[in-house]
Amino acid sequence: MRDDTPEETHRTRLSRTFDEDAELYDRARPGYPPELFEDLSGMAVIGPGRRVLEVGAGTGKATLPLAERGCRVTAVELGANMAAVARRNLAGFPAVEIVTADFESWPLPGEPFDAVLFATAFHWIDPAVRTAKAADALRPGGALAVVATQHVAGGSEEFFIEVQECYERFDPATPPGLRPPAAGDVDTSDHADEVARTGRFGPVALRRHEWELTYTTAQYLEVLRTYSGHRALPPKAREGLLECIATLIDGRYGGRVAKRYLTELRVSRTVPGPGPR
Repeated sequence: MRDDTPEETHRTRLSRTFDEDAELYDRARPGYPPELFEDLSGMAVIGPGRRVLEVGAGTGKATLPLAERGCRVTAVELGANMAAVARRNLAGFPAVEIVTADFESWPLPGEPFDAVLFATAFHWIDPAVRTAKAADALRPGGALAVVATQHVAGGSEEFFIEVQECYERFDPATPPGLRPPAAGDVDTSDHADEVARTGRFGPVALRRHEWELTYTTAQYLEVLRTYSGHRALPPKAREGLLECIATLIDGRYGGRVAKRYLTELRVSRTVPGPGPR
């Protein structure tokens, strides 16, 4: 048996921070733009009666819209506290099952799925497992749908320039002069290459949506407290960073900042060929 690499150990450690305060995560984290689910419906990925496997479901931010569209969902979530909140949020949908497990070792059920969805969770799953196991889980012609959300240039742009001083002061790992990328500069080639290497999927179809949210100081700090990188900081550094950010928002931006997000949907379908199924 091989030992975990430092990269795998670091990824695993960060992924477990979300479960430390599942209620905060559920309250503070934004959901997804409705257009994303319209895309999934229009591309015949989701719909009434479709069997969807959702990996890394968290507290159900994407699971609920799937259920509302009539999908039969099996949602796999590593964190016991996150899964408990998801069960509460999805209690009114008997066609949804929340499974507390890590996807890498979870045994796939005998009946294949119409779609496998990773909603802002793909990067937390072992790269050696995630794409091939998704293919194993799908019926012929089934869809792998990966949603990625990224902070991009826009919104309160001056704030995101100035706030780097706080990060460089309290988090020494911060690259100097870091800036959010322009949406057009976000590269998806790594994902397309990973999917192609399996030999089990066709081309990746891409949809993109830019959107903004305005946060009060308190709301923005709550969101930051849900981010794995912030949670992993030593407590004194984390609280110093958040105090620095709050002072900047209140003192220079009237207690409100706007953040621009890019949500990407990447869909590929299984093609005929050899495989475990």
